This record gives sequence, structure tokens and C-alpha cells, in this order.
Amino acid sequence: MSLEHPTRDAGETEDGAVDYDALASLLGDAVLDREDHVNAEAFVIRPDDVQEVLSTLRDEAGFDHLSLLTAQEYQDRYESIYHLTKYADRTQEVGVVVPTSKTEPVSETASPVFETANWHEREAYDLVGIEYEGHPDLVRILLPETWQGHPLSLDYDQTKPQIVPIRENVNPLLEDTQAASEGDPDTMFVNIGPHHPATHGVLHIETVLDGEQVLDVEPDIGYLHRCEEQMAQQGHYRHEIMPYPDRWDYTANMTNEWAYARAAEDLADIEVPDYAQVLRTLGVELSRMTGHFLALGTFSLDVNGDFTATFMYTFRDREKVQSILEDLTGQRMMYNYFRLGGVAWDLPDPREEFFEKIREFTNELPRALEEYHNLLTSNEVFQVRTVDTGYLDPEVAKDYGVTGPVARGSGIDYDVRRDDPYGYYPELDWDVATEDGCDNYARVLVRLREVEESAKIVDQCVDLLEDWPDEERTIQSNVPRTLKPDPDTEVYRAVEGAKGELGVYIRSDGTAKPARFKIRSPCFHNLHALPEMAEGEYLPDMIASLGSLDVVLGEVDR
Repeated sequence: MSLEHPTRDAGETEDGAVDYDALASLLGDAVLDREDHVNAEAFVIRPDDVQEVLSTLRDEAGFDHLSLLTAQEYQDRYESIYHLTKYADRTQEVGVVVPTSKTEPVSETASPVFETANWHEREAYDLVGIEYEGHPDLVRILLPETWQGHPLSLDYDQTKPQIVPIRENVNPLLEDTQAASEGDPDTMFVNIGPHHPATHGVLHIETVLDGEQVLDVEPDIGYLHRCEEQMAQQGHYRHEIMPYPDRWDYTANMTNEWAYARAAEDLADIEVPDYAQVLRTLGVELSRMTGHFLALGTFSLDVNGDFTATFMYTFRDREKVQSILEDLTGQRMMYNYFRLGGVAWDLPDPREEFFEKIREFTNELPRALEEYHNLLTSNEVFQVRTVDTGYLDPEVAKDYGVTGPVARGSGIDYDVRRDDPYGYYPELDWDVATEDGCDNYARVLVRLREVEESAKIVDQCVDLLEDWPDEERTIQSNVPRTLKPDPDTEVYRAVEGAKGELGVYIRSDGTAKPARFKIRSPCFHNLHALPEMAEGEYLPDMIASLGSLDVVLGEVDR
């Protein structure tokens, strides 16, 4: 499953690797220094060179995917790290480090180069306190606008009381409309949420309508913000962080555990036995199916109110998978199955019964999927509601950093499992599902096909586990009781979650706890693109577009 390189970008070697010396030459005097991170090299630049450097890396070197922005404060400076990679080759990565002074933490915005930087920079301002000059709307994004202080800054006083007034929401287009219609506006401002049944979690969408046509959409997030990154920074690497990832995307939980495990294992140079890699792959693909079943059921409920048939059918199949995962992990939802260096325990006894239970489910799955196609994808009403609605152009999707089934539904052939291989995926036979419809219907088709591919992976894992020699069933490598990675070691690693690219950045300070822990949420990026899908369409289509994103607000808000 290797990627082809028909043409080479600037800064790329003949074998498809990144030539960091060539990139440094390309950027010229803009490079002040170079840093070695575990996953990639990073260039240190001036705060006023951000747009020029990122534009050069995107246009001339092909780094078209801004995966993450990490903001942090040191004792002597603030710092923004732009983690760049390529949709055409996920193994090629580069970091752009932008330090600013403690007295004036101001950096040039990257939003004209990558639209996804808009929300990232708002979060960095909100939680850390860095300002981004030229940003189109630098206001808080997770916390109320009246919040005092920045929670991830070093001098933040957690005991300080906060007073949050309730303000009436104002139509953002009212002034322009009044000017155009001489004081007789014909638009209507509608609050959808934050407790609306058609939203997936606690989400507030500020919507401006002209009749039933959507003129303006602004997702308002933060209602489920739980300081997950800060909690991780207060936990020890070895055991105290792993229970938290299950709380991010709580519909397909186990993929989250792998995101943390991959970053921490690379940070501490921990090897994982092959047998444990197969167990991880088995559990994660089962968990991926639970997420897609829930996405399909809730989407059918959003689009055509189908509770008694499709919604219940998806929960029937989701319950079957959860029962298997309960046998494997002892839990039905918050699995906490991964351990650094492997997994918590081996397969349940008797193994033959466990394998038979899995095979019974995968053998019945084709008939279940045929039912879903008969109920939904072949349903004329469902097609009218989803075909050619929620259109998301592939280039626009890349600009927002969209990944997962949403990106693959727009024809973007990108999957971290294949494009930046990890676990046991390179040894297995499976395909990346893509559709070129770019609409709500295409995203449903991708998820249904991905359930099939997950079942293929699960069956192959069962075959491997059945024949694995008893004496080689090592579930964990030998990991020290206390992990203290070298100080100033930095790593950013990602996995393919059910919603898309789920990443974790960690910076070590030489202690048993991370100095900085940053989560890359695929739902955060995908939800940011909602206005591109909804503006100009009708209100019911906007609800369908939101449902097709399959966002989980616990992961968006963290």
C-alpha cells in the first residue's frame, strides 16, 4: 500500500523522503534555526514571516495539509508550532516554529494560507494567550468571551472566580441587510441549539435565514470543554493518561487510545510486540464499526426521522460489536484496553468461543449492510435529501484540514492507516473507501463501505490470532514503571480515527508528566467546514450536512 510519487515537489528526495536541507534553502533567510522533533524536523522563523513561509511550503514544496497548530508558553517565550504534512504523502512532515516574546506574544496569522488556522489560532489565543495579527475574527472559541485569563498560560489562577453574563445573540448580517433594504430587514436570526435534538452533542449553531435559505452559519462550540489537555499534563505517562482518550470520541473510543499510545511510545522509544499489534488492530476496527453504526443511525434520524427501522437496526448491530468488545476489554464503552508497549490483557478464554462470536457477527454483516442499502441508499426520499446537498469541494476540504469519511466522500484518497503505516495494518489486505460525489450521500456510502473493510481486517486478525504460537503471545513489552523521556523532546503522531486524523503532540520536560499535551481532533476541523457546505442551501439541508459530518462534541471541545 505504498504511495506513488509521479512528480517530486521542492524539498523532496528521489525516494520520496523530505530533504530538509533543500527546504531550508527554499525558505532562505526566513529560517532562524532548526529543531529536531521525533517525527520531523522543524524550522524556527520570525513572527512576521508566517504567511510567506507557509505559502512557500504549500505552493512550492507541496505541504498542503495543516494538520495541527500547537501553542504553548515557556518561561522565556511563547511558541506556535504549525505541523504540516501532505495529503498525497502523509509520511512527509515538517514543523514551523514561531516564537514570540513574553511581553508581546503577537504573531502573524496563517488563516489566509490555510483556512483551518482560523479556528486553531482562536483556540491558541483563548487557552494560551497568543495573539495573531491580521486574524479575521480573533475571539475566544471554547470559553465565554468574558472569561478572565488564559487557562494554559503559566500564570493562570484557577481559583479566580469567573462571572459570565448572558447576552442576547445578534444577527451578524443585520447591519448590511438594513442598509440594503432601508431599515426593513428580511433576514431572520435563528439559534439552533445548544440543546436541539438535531445536533450531535451540545452544539450551538448561529444561523441567519432568508426565508428557508441559509445565508450565514457559525458553529459555536465549547459547551463540552473539559480541559482534557490540561488533565493529561497532570498525569503520569505510564498509567494515568490512558483512561482519558476514551472520553474524546466516545462513539468509537478505542482509536483514541492508539493516538496517545503511538505518540508516547515514539517519545519514549517503546517497541510493541507483533501479537499486541494484532490485538490492537482487532479492537480498534471493531470500535470503528461501532462509531459508523451510530453515525448511520443518527443520520437517518436527522434526515428522514427513521427511528423504528434504521436507527434501531444500527443499534442492534452496534450492540453486537459492543458485546464482543466487552468480552475483550471488560467494558462496553470506556475500554481502557491499551497500555504503553501493548495491551492490558490477552483474549478471553475459551478463545475458540470468542473467535466464533466474532465470525458469527462478520458472517451476518453482509445481510445487515444489504438492509441498510435497501432502507437508506436505495430510498428515494433519502436520496432527495442527501444527493447534491452539503457539497464540499475537495480543495476546500483540504484548506480546512478535513479528513476521514468526510474527506474521502469528496474523493480525497487519504487514510493515515495506509499513508503513515502503524500497527499491523501494512500486513493486512484492505482498501481505502472513497467516493467522488462530494455530498451528504457520498459520505454515507463511504461509511458503509468502511464497515465492510473493517470486517475484512477483523477476519484477518482472527485468522492470525488462531494460528499464533502459544509461546509468542506477548501482550506487552518491558516498559519501565516510571517513564521520564529526555527533556525538550517533542513528537506529533496521528492515527486514523473513525472521524478522521486523530493526533497527539507531546513535549517532555524530563519528568514523568508531559509539559505540553495537545490533541488534534478530526471533528474540530470537519465541523469548521460546515458553513462551506450549508450556506446557500435550505435549512433542512444544513441539518443533513451537520449529521453527515458525524461530529462528536466531546472530541471537538476536548
